[in-house]
Amino acid sequence: MEKRLNLRSFLIINLGTIITALGIYLFMMPSQIAAGGVSGLAIIINRILPQFSVGLIMLVFNIILFILAFIVIGKEFVGLTVYNSLLLSALIYVFERLIPINGPIIDDLLVNLIYGILIGGVGMGLIFNENASTGGTDIIAKIISKFTHLNIGTSLLIADSVVVVSAITVLGIEVGLYAILGIILNSTVIDKVIAGFNTKYQVAIISKEVETITKFITEDMYRGVTLLHGKGGFSNEEKRVIHTVISRSEYGILKKKVMEIDPKAFIWVNVVSEVHGEGYTF
Repeated sequence: MEKRLNLRSFLIINLGTIITALGIYLFMMPSQIAAGGVSGLAIIINRILPQFSVGLIMLVFNIILFILAFIVIGKEFVGLTVYNSLLLSALIYVFERLIPINGPIIDDLLVNLIYGILIGGVGMGLIFNENASTGGTDIIAKIISKFTHLNIGTSLLIADSVVVVSAITVLGIEVGLYAILGIILNSTVIDKVIAGFNTKYQVAIISKEVETITKFITEDMYRGVTLLHGKGGFSNEEKRVIHTVISRSEYGILKKKVMEIDPKAFIWVNVVSEVHGEGYTF
């Protein structure tokens, strides 16, 4: 089930694009780090043909990839991707004109790589989590993920490998090796950000107030409950185990309420990163 666009999703997508643009412009571009993506490819081409700006090169390549995405993925994804990639290209173009940077902010390639990837990866994670992309190799990664069922970070790693090979050829072995490190770090950050947003808590509760707690979960929290039969190993008493899956934010509410109902209740929690079923998005 795909997420539907609403005001919250739209604002998150815009925030993610702004964060991604800052990571690219402030750290990746000044250091000539082509760590994958159309932005990386644009940096390589800009190095060969400096008369063409990075923002303009990104725009041209994205238009080509939009057509591919429309054919393979569908118009909803393409609509958001077109908007997003145009915004990203426009932001970088505006940054180039309003706040020109003549060289790296910090004269340390590794520091620039780490900060550029961390900032950009967080932005891209926000965007991917709302079923959108920034265009470029993100589109290729989405296609790979669709047909192979690999997670989006791994798919992006595969798609960006071609750009890294070009970086080694054009920008040199040192920058190329940094780029390899960059795409590995980037795929990891994106997957971690997405997993963080989709984390759910699997909660089990043992209490004598089964009916009251179950009623609260089903009627007040609108979550499903499974009641399991158990037996105390020490007391040898028959027990009922309340089992439910809730979001991270809901856990605090549930824990507080259970303690109010039964201060002697026994609770244990497992973190799960994926939930399938009615009432959950994944």
